[in-house]
Order: sequence, then C-alpha cells, then structure tokens
Amino acid sequence: MSEKATVKIQNILWPQAGICSIEDMYFRCPKGCLLTNGSLHMSQGCRVTSDTYFNGVSIDKWKKYTSITDLQLSLSLKGHFRLCLCSCERVNEEIIHRVLHEEIFDLPERKELQFTYPEKLKGMAYFSLESLEDGGELYGGSYSTLVPKEAIHPVKLGIAICTFKREEYLYNNLSILKNLLIENPHSELYGNLEVFVSDNGKTLDAEKVPSKNIHIYPNKNAGGAAGFTRCMIEALQANKSGDQITHLILMDDDITIEPESLLKTYRLLSILKPEYKDAFIGGAMLQNDKQNMQVESGAFWNGGRLVSLKHGLNMSNLTDCLYNEVEEAREYNAWWYCCIPMAVVREDNLPLPIFIRGDDVEYGLRNTKTLILMNGICVWHEPFENKYSSFLSYYILRNQLIDNSLHYPKYGKRRLKHDLYSRALREIMYYRYKNVDLLIRGVRDYLKGVDWLLASDGEALHKDIMASGYKAEPVDKLPMDFFYSNYVKSLAENDRGRKRIIRLLTLNGYLLPSFKKKTASMAKVRPYNAYGARKILYYDVTSNKGFICKKSLSEMIRCVSALIKLDREISKKYSSAKQSYRKRQKELQNVKFWKKYLELN
Repeated sequence: MSEKATVKIQNILWPQAGICSIEDMYFRCPKGCLLTNGSLHMSQGCRVTSDTYFNGVSIDKWKKYTSITDLQLSLSLKGHFRLCLCSCERVNEEIIHRVLHEEIFDLPERKELQFTYPEKLKGMAYFSLESLEDGGELYGGSYSTLVPKEAIHPVKLGIAICTFKREEYLYNNLSILKNLLIENPHSELYGNLEVFVSDNGKTLDAEKVPSKNIHIYPNKNAGGAAGFTRCMIEALQANKSGDQITHLILMDDDITIEPESLLKTYRLLSILKPEYKDAFIGGAMLQNDKQNMQVESGAFWNGGRLVSLKHGLNMSNLTDCLYNEVEEAREYNAWWYCCIPMAVVREDNLPLPIFIRGDDVEYGLRNTKTLILMNGICVWHEPFENKYSSFLSYYILRNQLIDNSLHYPKYGKRRLKHDLYSRALREIMYYRYKNVDLLIRGVRDYLKGVDWLLASDGEALHKDIMASGYKAEPVDKLPMDFFYSNYVKSLAENDRGRKRIIRLLTLNGYLLPSFKKKTASMAKVRPYNAYGARKILYYDVTSNKGFICKKSLSEMIRCVSALIKLDREISKKYSSAKQSYRKRQKELQNVKFWKKYLELN
C-alpha cells in the first residue's frame, strides 16, 4: 500500500483591509461575533458558518481534477463549542444542506483540533461552529487531504506582469508578493515563486522592491501582447539556465489580489491528476468598487460576440456561490489571472503581436484544453465598462477579425460587414466620427494580411492610433459647462412609442435642426442621448475627464461614403486576408520573430 502525505488545500481566511473587507465572502455570522487581531471572538449563542466564497471547499472540483482522497478540517480554538461538519449543494433552485457530523467539546486553553469529513461528500463542504458560552475564540484553521506521495508533483510558479507607467499599483502588488510569499520562509511558495515584469514604460525602479526573485525588464511598448510575451521569453530562458518553473501565471498590474489565490493555485497544481496536467487555471474577475460582484469567471468567444460567464453574480450570496461552481462550456480565461503550463509556453507557441484586446483570447483558443475555475481564485479589477479609450475602436474590431480568421472560420465577409456597419453607424449617431475612421482603418489593416503585421512597428502604430482618437481632458478645461446632474439623467433617459418612431425616421435627428447641449457617458451612451443635440460632452466618471463632439452632416456623409468604399474592399480582399492568417500564423508566434519585433539582442 502506497505511503500517503497530508497536503493542505485551503486556509481559513479572514477579511482584510486593503484586500477585501466584506465579511459574508469569508464567514456568515448573524450576531455575537467580533473579528479583531486575526481571530474571531464569539459570545454565547454565536454561530459561525463557512459556506462562503473563500472558506467553502469546492469538493466536486477537487475530486474531479486532483488526487484528493478525503477532507480534513483543522481549527485552532478556545472555548465551549458545538461543531458541525456540513455540505450543501444546489439542486435546481433549491439549496440542500446536510449535517454530516456533530460534536461538542470544551477547551479551556487554545488547542488545534482535527476533524474528518465522511467520504461521501458532494457540493460545497463547510463547517458550522456555535459557541455555547461567552468567550469563545476561533483563531483560524485550514482544510487538508491525504494523497499518495507519488501523486504529489513538484511545482514552481512564475508570475508574468506587463505594466505601462502604473508604478503605484505595481509596487504595491510586488510588495505583497515579496513580503507574504517570496521571502516568507513559512509560505509554501518560499523558493517556489519567480516574478517577471515587462516594464513597457521603462519607468520602474527595481530598487524599490529588491528581491532576487523579482525580475524587471525594460521592454518596447508594443502593448500587453508584447509585454506578456517578453515575460514568457524570460521564463523560458530562466528554465534553460537551470530554473524549474512549471507554470506561468499571467496577471494584470492594476489588480488587487488575495494571496490565497496563488497558494490555492499552487496546491491544485501539486496534486492534479495526470490527465489534467495540461490544464489552465483561471482566476475570476471581481469588481474593485463592489468587491462581492463578479464580472467574469471564464469566457466563451462566440465569434466575437463575447459571453462573460457568471457575470453579475453576488459572491456574498450562497446561491450564487453554488451556481458559480457549475461547469459550463468555456473557451478561455482572460489574462488578469491565468495560469498556463510551461509545457504550453514554447518558443514556437507564443502569442500573436496584436498589441492589446484579443491576445489572451487567441492564445487561449489556441491552447486551452481544460480550464479549471474555482471559488476563491480571483482578483479584483476595475470593471471594463468604467474604462473607455477612443483608440480601442481600432484594436477591438481588427483583432476580432484576426482571432476569427484562426479560430472561427465560419465568420465570413457578410458577418464582418454587419459588425462594421452596426458599430460605425452607432458612432455616427453619437457624432464620434474619429471612431468611425478608426474602425475603418482597423478593417483596412486587417485586409492587408500577415505581411503587413509582420512588417509593422507596433509602438509607432500605437502612437499614431492614439493620436487619431478623442483625447479626454479634465472637464473644467473643456469649452462647455459640465453639470453632473445632466450626466446622471443621461444614464436613464430613453424614448418609446411615437417619439421613438420619429427619432428613427429622422436618422436619430440628423434630418432635424439641433440646438441642445447634452452630456452622456463615454462607455454607456445610447442613441437617444444624442437625439436633438448639437454638441455632446462625453464624460468618464472614474477620471472626471471628457471630450466634446459636434453634430456635422458633412462628416456623417463623409463617413458613410468611406464605409461604402470599404464595403467593396472587403468583398475583394477578405478571403485572401483570412487565408493568409490561417496559413502563416506560425510566422508570428515564434521566438525568432518576437526577438526581432522587440529589438532584443
């Protein structure tokens, strides 16, 4: 009989200032509990449960993907308690709770106790702890399992971060990684973590976060794709030099991270079943302003009509936590947190040089066989609907076409024209004529095929693209008065019935005289916001900046004429451009190309 070893799979976590302070994501306690100095003080009758996003155990996934054989709970306690080992699962719309074991004990001094769950365990495993007297103390704990020693794999993580002039975010995250994981001898990741940072802005001071395990590389500003690829190249070189990095986590620079996400990823990888050795592990994105709200947990490309899975779930809510564990069809995970086996990161299998927006999609579609998603592996990030940049009009459509050429061959010229017209006509309705030009330019550059992308200078192109879009400025510097109440009103205004018919028949008001000055959201504008307006102040609530667009019949006619001309180009050139990407993709994804592209020696 093979010898077994105890492997920790999760720590019991507490909310922390600076990371996440929402208690219901960590424990549920209706009354009588006080969390101070890293322990929970419990009065008589206080009942704490761990059926939460961070402290519940996704037992079905641990059983499916790893060599887990049982589940043990360790708690550090002092006091008189009733403990219940429990499970819950969602069946249709009903949550079924089960008490699997109950025990009462009295501990006059602090002591660590261990409990074993029954073998037949489904859904979410958790515990319930009730203090039977005042003065109960829960200091912490963990979940663990016994696995055969031969089933434990050596794991060393690399973290790849691409940054461009976001020093404040990056130094903070590097300090967290250094202090809690890299240089903490009590951490499982001590000696098992290397950090690679691509400094696309060439502004970082390595002395501010000194560590032999944090490597900062000044890099050409050719976007996130180039930054993450530079990190991949450096990780490959580190392994050639004798390092043993087994997995690379691609991570955004401006996130808030729960360090346990990294530890949980490490533990998963260390006991993965052989059939899942090439699995990707994805981290969910939660909102940094509403930390319990989920933006995405895995995604489905859907030919460019992106489906963000599990969007809008409330991770304080048990029903949503259980639904979050339901596995659906999924194709990739975005690179705010995505763990990739180094067996996949090869010199002949690097990302495409498409700057931003679509690099993670393409690489994921190309390489993801199994994507593991689990409650508690996440980052917090500013929602993308709160971010708006005019120049992205160019990249989003152009890169969608490149990705579809490679991974969605059914996408044809008719669908391209539909996507182009729908986006361009909306921008015309919003008087954002520069965005129409960017859309047209993106399609034209795609139609030039692989030779154009091989020869292009991503950094110089990006500067030109940025200069071609609208530049937001502080609202008090704009030549139009800004009133926040008008912005709030614009978020709700709409029309219906007869008014809507008139608006549509007059081409959203283009055929009518316009005198109003209106305000609208940059990212959430709708056609009615522009109806009847002569000028629109587009406002971004997160930066307090904006830009102004003016109605112009001549500009509208110019844009429509350019679209008609482009329609003919699409008919002639789309098929050959699509084939050039499909046949010559490998010319863009090898280390020789990338070293030349990044001007590396």
